[in-house]
Amino acid sequence: MGSLRVTLCAIAALGAVAVSPAAHAADGGVSIGPSSPPPGGDITLRVSGCPQRAATAASTAFVADARLTIGPDGTLVGESRIRSTAGPGTYDVKVACGETSRTGALTVVRKGAKQSVRHGPHPSAPASPVAPVEAGGGGAAELAAVDAREAGPGTAHTVTGLVLAGVAATAVALRSARRGRQRR
Repeated sequence: MGSLRVTLCAIAALGAVAVSPAAHAADGGVSIGPSSPPPGGDITLRVSGCPQRAATAASTAFVADARLTIGPDGTLVGESRIRSTAGPGTYDVKVACGETSRTGALTVVRKGAKQSVRHGPHPSAPASPVAPVEAGGGGAAELAAVDAREAGPGTAHTVTGLVLAGVAATAVALRSARRGRQRR
């Protein structure tokens, strides 16, 4: 059930990126989608024309700098998250690409503001993770939190054990009776 939930969330995130507006800087080939995210929202950055295989995008609106890596179409791709405390307004995004830099802009909107729909191809996923992975117990975390000695076997375990013991006792009794008849 957990993997189904993760899959559905990933599809929803890709769909949101696909229909969100993207901003293109005329001077540097920096594309930001959506161009008007709310505080706490995720964004995808794409940079074209960079000769390097990796770059870094920084903005005061970001929680952390975005690491951009080469995507399947040759552009640099990465993701970041807008700070939840970012106020509405326009923020510069500076991309360091080797010895050159490119700039773009994004406009943070207040939470609940409507976004326009973008038509066209959606950005591809980055080639590698761009943020730490939250590793954990997955679906087994709930089970690990319960001490088995405290919970003990339930009624279903008890009934199953008694049924199996009864079947075993019946099998032993029948086998003993057969051997007794064969000796006479």
